[in-house]
Amino acid sequence: MEYHYYNRRDDLFDMQELRTHVNWNELKNKARQQYAHLTNEDLEYSSGRQEEWFKRLSTKLGRSVDDVKDWFRHL
Repeated sequence: MEYHYYNRRDDLFDMQELRTHVNWNELKNKARQQYAHLTNEDLEYSSGRQEEWFKRLSTKLGRSVDDVKDWFRHL
């Protein structure tokens, strides 16, 4: 029997994958708890624009793209 180990941290961020494993609304609410100035628009993700989305969030938060990705991994 073959086992497949799914490591969410290694597979971040295929947003479709994230949405299937995590309640996206719950994740957005956690993000807003830490950064109250984030708007719905800031947290709207468009398919195929992942890196642009991370860059936009990193600018808004004053953090690097890698920091933003890591932050989402730990929400």
